[in-house]
Amino acid sequence: MTRRSAGQPASRPAGAGTGDPRTRVAARRARARGRHPGGRPVLRPYTSSVSPVLRTASEYAWRLLVVGAVVYTVFMVLGRFHEVGVAVFLGLVATALLRPVADLLARWIPRSLAVACALVGSIVLGLGALAFVGETVAAEWSSLVAEFRAGLDRLEPLLERPPLRLSPHALTDLRDRIGSYLSSHRATLLSTAVSGAGRLVEALTVVALSLFCSVFFIHSGDRHWRWLCSQFPQTVQGRVSVAGRAAWRTFTGYTHGIVLVAATNAVLVGVALYVLGVPLAVPLALLEFFAAFVPLIGSPVALAVAVVVALAAKGPLVAALVVALIVIIGQIEGHVLHPMLMSWAVQLHPVVVALSVVAGAIAAGVLGAVVAVPLVSVVWAVRQSLRSLEAGL
Repeated sequence: MTRRSAGQPASRPAGAGTGDPRTRVAARRARARGRHPGGRPVLRPYTSSVSPVLRTASEYAWRLLVVGAVVYTVFMVLGRFHEVGVAVFLGLVATALLRPVADLLARWIPRSLAVACALVGSIVLGLGALAFVGETVAAEWSSLVAEFRAGLDRLEPLLERPPLRLSPHALTDLRDRIGSYLSSHRATLLSTAVSGAGRLVEALTVVALSLFCSVFFIHSGDRHWRWLCSQFPQTVQGRVSVAGRAAWRTFTGYTHGIVLVAATNAVLVGVALYVLGVPLAVPLALLEFFAAFVPLIGSPVALAVAVVVALAAKGPLVAALVVALIVIIGQIEGHVLHPMLMSWAVQLHPVVVALSVVAGAIAAGVLGAVVAVPLVSVVWAVRQSLRSLEAGL
């Protein structure tokens, strides 16, 4: 037997590695039968017997489970500390509205004094508006009650006619039932009022915390953001900075746009109700202002309250005119105000906006309906900015 020299490869069977077509065909046939060319069985992995579609679905499924667990944990934590989340959100809203005012005042006075002037001025303006509304309601309350009673007396004959054909004195019976219910459930209503007082304390605490946060956000929010970015690894600091700028730009644009839309709606409603002689025109206009912060739903609900007031106080004709007002203001808001003031900040389809509002209302009530659209808009803006950054790289 010949001893092979050092460094020489061992001899291989004839045709192996020489590119012989017959050898390659035989090897393929052996592997197709589940064996090596030498006769040993091929040990296939377990995943080779699984359908590729099922394998891909399982790979995505465990990732979705992980993402769902993270999202559920985040929302559970926010639910436990929702007062803190609401306070931070209100602080960001105040910062988006008052930061430009503070920057303008800081050109002539120290920045700390400019921040104090902006916050105190906004608080005084808000309390003055509420005081004016309360005084208006107190001044018109007696006449409003009389007009409501007269309006109900006028409505009863109309409701007895076709197509409703209600029984005579139906509204009077309803009024008596409401009075008896209130008298029999006085203790329950009192306990509800006491619990409402506790909620009032919680609301005041949230407002105080939001003001505390807004002071620092307005004064040195950019410095806080740079510190937060520096806490991330060096490799992702650029992406975090780009995403944060896009999120703040979208949130600020949405806040400015929704305030302008709400103010315009409130002015239109107030002027129209005053011209039509509907009582409580100023409080109803203020209700329209706050309701406009819930897109697609809030404004019609507020105007429906105005329709009820107009129907009871001024009759069906004025109520019909208020219904026409709802249609006109809805068209102005949908085709003029939103495209002009908010399209550059919120690039969402109306279906996405509607689904976001309904989902937010189901999850967290009125507050969820208010927060849903800006939250979805910010998430979408962050995604688009990161995609643009990756495309640029």
